Amino acid sequence: MAANSFMVPLGTPAPAFDLTAINGGSVSLADLKGSPATLVAFLSNHCPYVRHIESGLGVLAADYGARLSIVAICSNDSVNYPDDDPTHLAEQAARARFTFPYLLDDTQEVAKAYRAACTPDFFLYDAQFRLVYRGEFDGSRPGNSLPVTGSSLRAAVDALLDGDPVPEEQTPSLGCGIKWKPGNAPA
Repeated sequence: MAANSFMVPLGTPAPAFDLTAINGGSVSLADLKGSPATLVAFLSNHCPYVRHIESGLGVLAADYGARLSIVAICSNDSVNYPDDDPTHLAEQAARARFTFPYLLDDTQEVAKAYRAACTPDFFLYDAQFRLVYRGEFDGSRPGNSLPVTGSSLRAAVDALLDGDPVPEEQTPSLGCGIKWKPGNAPA
């Protein structure tokens, strides 16, 4: 079932995290300090909305390089959704040419802290880890025949990197609802 972003208030500080990466090791929010822009993307492997844009996200990461720190987080229940287990996430990362860490939120506490609602769900932060954008990758959706360009997210990243205000008019992301473990869904 499709779900929209909660549209967390702009200016909200990024919640801290320290999560295990799919290829081992861990990554924390503090590890991203010093970047002029940080993107936290909640993704999954099984969701058709994520599959639709995943290669475009890989291209976006390559285009911005070191100017944009990116981490992807999968918070889905991988027991009931095994396509979102670490092995399948690694296959997705290779398929989409992700060059950024892909992290596991097994407790789902990070998704709750960010108020992530769906996959994909994007949160863009400035150098002080204040939220400047939350919303869609672009207007493309599975079946609507619009090209995947990342135009909405790119416009926000460009404005941030250029020192311009990021427009406050933002379209929520649309995707598959996060697959919460039984009894774990936010109230």
